[in-house]
Amino acid sequence: MLVAIIAAVVAAIVAVAAIAIAFSIVKGRASSNVSVKKDVRSISSVGVSSTLPDSAKRVAGSGSGHATGVQQAAPNPSGNLKSRFVAMGVLAAGVFGSLTAKIWSMQVLEQSEFRSASDENQYSIVYKPAPRGRILDADGLPLVKNRSSLTVLADPDVANDRDVVQRLSATLGVPYNVVRKRVLDASSGAQSQRVVASDVRMRDIAFIMEHSDAFPGITVEERAVRDYPYGALAAHVVGYTGFPSEDDLKNPPEGRVVKSGDSIGKAGVELVYDDLLAGDHGEKKVIADTHGNVVDVVSETQPVSGSDVHLTIKGPVQYACDRALAELIAPKDGTIGTGKGTAGAAVVMDVRDGGIVALASYPTFAPETFSGSISQDVWDVYRSDEAHHPMLNRVIGGTYPAASTYKAFTSLAALANGFADTSRTWNCTGSWDGWGSGDVQKCWKRSGHGTLDLRGGIVNSCDVVFYDIAYSFFEHSSLGRGPATVSDTAMQDYIKKYRFGERTGIDLPAEEAGRVPTPEWKADYFKDTPEEAAWKGGDSTNMVIGQGYVLTTPLQIAVAYGGLATGKIMKPHLLKEVRNAGGDVALSAKAEVVAEPDVPMKDLAFVRDALKGVTVENAEIASLFHERGIDPATVACKTGTAEMAGKDDYAWFACYAPYDDPKYVVACVVEEGGGGSAVGAPLGAELLAAVFDYDAGTYADMGKIAGSAGKAVEYKGSSSGRTD
Repeated sequence: MLVAIIAAVVAAIVAVAAIAIAFSIVKGRASSNVSVKKDVRSISSVGVSSTLPDSAKRVAGSGSGHATGVQQAAPNPSGNLKSRFVAMGVLAAGVFGSLTAKIWSMQVLEQSEFRSASDENQYSIVYKPAPRGRILDADGLPLVKNRSSLTVLADPDVANDRDVVQRLSATLGVPYNVVRKRVLDASSGAQSQRVVASDVRMRDIAFIMEHSDAFPGITVEERAVRDYPYGALAAHVVGYTGFPSEDDLKNPPEGRVVKSGDSIGKAGVELVYDDLLAGDHGEKKVIADTHGNVVDVVSETQPVSGSDVHLTIKGPVQYACDRALAELIAPKDGTIGTGKGTAGAAVVMDVRDGGIVALASYPTFAPETFSGSISQDVWDVYRSDEAHHPMLNRVIGGTYPAASTYKAFTSLAALANGFADTSRTWNCTGSWDGWGSGDVQKCWKRSGHGTLDLRGGIVNSCDVVFYDIAYSFFEHSSLGRGPATVSDTAMQDYIKKYRFGERTGIDLPAEEAGRVPTPEWKADYFKDTPEEAAWKGGDSTNMVIGQGYVLTTPLQIAVAYGGLATGKIMKPHLLKEVRNAGGDVALSAKAEVVAEPDVPMKDLAFVRDALKGVTVENAEIASLFHERGIDPATVACKTGTAEMAGKDDYAWFACYAPYDDPKYVVACVVEEGGGGSAVGAPLGAELLAAVFDYDAGTYADMGKIAGSAGKAVEYKGSSSGRTD
């Protein structure tokens, strides 16, 4: 291109130079032919009457009327005409020279570029979408597959027909500007038809076909869309798909080709493994005429289906989780407020490799509502406070006070720092005022537990025992009154050994990190209100029982209890393996040990025994497992009841089993469910039984799970105070 520009400039300079030389020659000739003007008296025509006015005659002659000098020359018409001809010649030569230079440049120097552009104008690439790969459970059961659907397509020039666009908008229920935008999108190829809507209702298709004259350029085609055989089962795991956004088209993920009519992952596994599920587009190279009509097909490649993603999810256990939460919280026609709690979450994890066996959040949503384009009414329901936000994955995105499930870890911190041992005892009267401030803190059991050692404190979840432990941490740091023998964050540092306060790294989007509060964190959090920024003793006593500023997710609790059970912190994951379109294994997930907490084995053994004692020595909890055919002595567990300002208590439960050879951990929370023992424990026992039934092959058949109906009634609460 640069060479062409230089050549054109040189040609123009040569032309201008030639024109200048020619002009000089012409001018020289004109100057040599000019003659001296004669006096009027020497002209033979004297005596002929003059046409000049008298004033002019007076100027030309003397005062007597006779000329005494040489008269001024009259304008030469022949000279003016010559100048005009020369100017026209210069202009014509300049234009001709420029055109000549440009033609020469185009035909000689830019020949290859124009030939390439001509080919591009003649040929066009039309893309054909590839079917997405399936999402299957650990046994190969399809959780998400494909089905044929009716897709409405439009020719590119439909965008210029306002009437057709308006009719499509009214028929399909898609805003006018959205329809036109989709038709204008040429990312699938200039000659390709544009996807207006997919998975369109049969009655809308029938209307378009019956009135085809009113919809010129519109066709209907069968294409593959997502199908969910079990409804909303594992909805927060699998996620959903949708049309690509402008950002998706402009900035596609590395290695991913995204076209306007594609279906791309928007949440869950569909999003995380979108590049594997997407497949490769088919391509058709066509020749189009001047009107944009395809006249010939030069070459064609068929689309390649996306890979199948196999998960660690075990379908029957997942079904049990989804169903149990729905029946607990919204037993009457899916209406929240007719059961116990307003929302909940549960997770079952294999402690041996971190594989997620089941992950459920309630209320949930129906992924099928996102096929094609979700209606605004449904979207408004999914995002509303009244419906309790069914799109939120509470297992990884819900953050809650950990309540008494935290006590297992604060016990380990106390043992390690010398503020508790196997022989020391405490006396619980139901209240505690160790600070001497008159601000009394209560135990959940208002009548008190009497004298307890640390094991008894864990088994009975006695708050007073742990208040006194927190007092020791505070007073023996620089924050307290005594000599500092431990750091200001000694308790927090031990808790963090079990990865609280950080994301677990599960292969799902939008995971929250939770919070382990520290003096530094509080100072920063309250930097605009300095009077609230200092770490106080009450912050320590709240934290030790999992209250105050503590925030955690159900998945973090599951991972931490898995660490208690095995001594290893496993990275949780959903991916088992990926199989390509040919059925070959292309990728297999590997178990990953994130950390092995440096905790003395005797301390671990002590806390594990105490957690088994929670199951065995609490008659109500023991009966829950007996009823489900599980020996309580094989289960280690902990209840928790989180107090929330302005709301009913949140019910927690965490357990792992078998005790001597741990395989599974269960963690669950029910928002406003009440006591951990009364509500959390029955739910957790049911889920543990479900995974054991699965291993035994005695599980019930799976059915469909319903998405949220968006219905709720005023919730009265289900507890009359903490029972832990």
